[in-house]
Amino acid sequence: MAGLSATEIRELTSAERQKMLKDLYTEMSSIRVESATGGGTENPYKIRNVRRAIARILTIQREEELEASK
Repeated sequence: MAGLSATEIRELTSAERQKMLKDLYTEMSSIRVESATGGGTENPYKIRNVRRAIARILTIQREEELEASK
């Protein structure tokens, strides 16, 4: 889920993006808990990919807000 491109995110509706954002935050939280309790993740770059996907979604949402306000 975390390997999303900007074009894929732009094709989603606002509600779908909100759901995806909620899921990504939940995934990031579980990865952090897992690593804090001593268990390593299978993919050490997973948290990085999740953070980047969250940033992409938030950036696209902000771009759309700015376009709507014009």
